[in-house]
Amino acid sequence: MKMGFELNLSQTQKLIMTPELRQAIQILQFNNVELMEFIYKQLEVNPFLESVDNKSQETGPSDERENEDSYEDRSKNDEIDWREVTEKYDDLSYKAYEKNLDTDEKQSFESYTSKKMSLKDHLMVQLGVTVKTNKEKRIGEFIIESLDNKGYLGCSLQDISLLLNEDVVEVERVLRMIHTFDPAGVGARSLSECLMIQLKEKGIQDKNAYTIAESYLEDIATNKVQKIAKELKISVTRVQSICDIIKMLEPKPSRGFIVDSDNIRYIVPDVTIEKINDEYIIIVNDNNLPTITISNYYKNMINNFDDKEANKFLSDKLNSSMWLIKSIEQRRMTLYKVTESILKFQRKFFDEGKTALKPLVLKDVADDIGVHESTVSRATNGKYVQTPRGLFELKYFFASSISESDGGGISSTSVKTQIQKLINEEVPQKPLSDQKIAEILSDEGINISRRTVAKYRDEMRIPASSMRRRY
Repeated sequence: MKMGFELNLSQTQKLIMTPELRQAIQILQFNNVELMEFIYKQLEVNPFLESVDNKSQETGPSDERENEDSYEDRSKNDEIDWREVTEKYDDLSYKAYEKNLDTDEKQSFESYTSKKMSLKDHLMVQLGVTVKTNKEKRIGEFIIESLDNKGYLGCSLQDISLLLNEDVVEVERVLRMIHTFDPAGVGARSLSECLMIQLKEKGIQDKNAYTIAESYLEDIATNKVQKIAKELKISVTRVQSICDIIKMLEPKPSRGFIVDSDNIRYIVPDVTIEKINDEYIIIVNDNNLPTITISNYYKNMINNFDDKEANKFLSDKLNSSMWLIKSIEQRRMTLYKVTESILKFQRKFFDEGKTALKPLVLKDVADDIGVHESTVSRATNGKYVQTPRGLFELKYFFASSISESDGGGISSTSVKTQIQKLINEEVPQKPLSDQKIAEILSDEGINISRRTVAKYRDEMRIPASSMRRRY
């Protein structure tokens, strides 16, 4: 057999990820907030991009005309007819739909939210009207500054005493004073102490309540009511009443106040579905996006500039601007088509509710609108839709299928809703076990195992039957 090296030419097809294609994929993945930040960054680095909102405020018509006239006398580029290119895209821009450019008023998150006082500021105000001496104020301020994000004291009294060079008894006295502040339980050194402070604030006189809060929290979590009743020698009903009171207390006193570690994020719906009469209308929410267009000033500069290197730089920026605007519009149309397809498949959900949610996979929507599954995945990942039935992530409408006795299928979300309904209607003294729930669903034609019921119950954060039992 003859062996050797040869050169052969062959044609093959390859998918090359160009920078423009990468950018289009990236823009498709962005939600509204991320896309707005990306557009503002592009406005800073690309001179061809221009925000219509800022253009009317920063650059007047006369100033722009002066800048254009300054380049009229320059010679034209003989190698590339840029005038033909720019005239072809003379009105190239991306305009957010349903945006009123005549009004200067813009709505922001701050227009709908009020600023809350931080926990430490709230406590400092109470400290200022409670203490009588500068020493008490200094100790109290140190304790308040030492609270963690839950409202608990994160260091020992001995450490505070050494750092401030004060007596431990005096530090503890000021801490007891802070324990009387609002919210109840703030400054506690443990969960048990936090709960006992709240019991005292509510005027609970039963010593058993304080004993249970101090020593039996783990038994409360596992619903070992009979064990607690046996050790304290009281009735099961009494223990259960005390446990109900303890469960209504606040384990995190800082809840409702702003703390330093808070990272508040707002969900901005990317799409809105509104029902008008019997018809559903889809609206892509791009009102908060800046309206961008191609700068006439730099387009005229291309037509009248004869420097090759400068022309290359300007042409690259022009192409980048046009591709960006095209990608944003393509993202909008893809998002609209995906939402429209989801609405078509899940119409019964919007009419009847969660129990009518059908099994749906990415391939169904991809085949319906004629795109690849990865495109649908990118268009739905991390994006939310506001519907007449609430705010949902677009991924919510893609649910796995569970077989029915008649050969059809039902979505896992619908099964979870039915499990939730059965548990809500159960007798508290005899809660339904996972096996019993599986048998009830089987009688209704839904083939589901006990392990699947347990899995769905855990996903909905519903405790097991032994934990739900009431005495």
